Amino acid sequence: MQEGVSLRIDKIDVFHVAMPLIAPWKTSFSQETAIDSVLVRIQSGDLVGWGEAAPYAAPEFCAEWASGLFYLICDIFKPLLEGQDIEDAETLQRMLSRFKGNQFAKAAIDTAFWDLLAKSRNMPLWQMIGGKSATVKVGADIPVQDSMEKLLSDVQKSVDAGFSRIKMKFRPDSGAGMVRSVREAFPEAVLHIDCNSGFSRDDLPLFRELDTLDLAMIEQPLSSDDLLDHAWLQAQLETPICLDESITSLHRARQAIDCGAARWINIKHGRVGGLTNALAIYALCIGRDVPCWIGGMLESCVGQGVSMALATLPSLAYAADIFPEGRLYAKDMAEPPIHLSGPGEAKAPDRPGHGFAPNPERLAACLIKVSERP
Repeated sequence: MQEGVSLRIDKIDVFHVAMPLIAPWKTSFSQETAIDSVLVRIQSGDLVGWGEAAPYAAPEFCAEWASGLFYLICDIFKPLLEGQDIEDAETLQRMLSRFKGNQFAKAAIDTAFWDLLAKSRNMPLWQMIGGKSATVKVGADIPVQDSMEKLLSDVQKSVDAGFSRIKMKFRPDSGAGMVRSVREAFPEAVLHIDCNSGFSRDDLPLFRELDTLDLAMIEQPLSSDDLLDHAWLQAQLETPICLDESITSLHRARQAIDCGAARWINIKHGRVGGLTNALAIYALCIGRDVPCWIGGMLESCVGQGVSMALATLPSLAYAADIFPEGRLYAKDMAEPPIHLSGPGEAKAPDRPGHGFAPNPERLAACLIKVSERP
């Protein structure tokens, strides 16, 4: 297919899965033992595109949840789009824009379309969107741990494996002493904490203490809907604040930059409505000289494949949330597995599309519901 030629959406299939984790993933808002995710398969002639969004089983990270996503896509997006000829991803976004919010649901459709579009042009997705190199930097992410000993052990393993930065989940009972102990043990490590909206203005004394610990950033300390309080907090601190949950659209990203709420922005294609919007936010950040990096939602390789493509873009020096085989799942539901290609590095696939698809047997094993039985 040549550029400018429409793709006909012949069929959309929707899958709700629950992928068991090797170990519980603890944050300031929940403890997950499995990741609930929604996969979308779009068929156009002989081509198939896969997309994924993983807002989890309950509306705790945001207002969306996997089961709600499934029914929204099945009941509204699927009948709207099947049979339509769609020229590009911007056209698709315009078709979905009349529906308020529901960014994860839109992302599942959008990323499947991008996979389809890249395959129609016989190009790897990362090349099609302007990636500079297939090699991406991969960071280490550590959930809340039950003991200081376990946390220090996990940080040591991450340092030994060559990861260029280490992100630690941080909740109200963690305490600045936890971060201080890690900093004292690893004085040269690039560290940042992820608060997942777990704090308020009343915690300013805590953040002032954290401000002395040479952190690369403090991610999403306050409520996701409060840009003004983030701007207030940033004015009190030297450590940059990075916004995650607050950034749900290009408009919100622009507002956050304009009011001084974000000196860094975490871009997650699921949270912002798909790759189309993620690329627009990336362009905004580059144009406004605001550093950004690529986050993730613990998706299978299908969702991570889109994150890897994003992470190949120029000027993304901070390591992305990419999880190699064996880190989250004993066996990823999708294939091929992601492996480190070097210390703290992975390579985006050179196959057309984002390069990943569910393994049929593993998909069936974690399937909760499907729009139509294949």
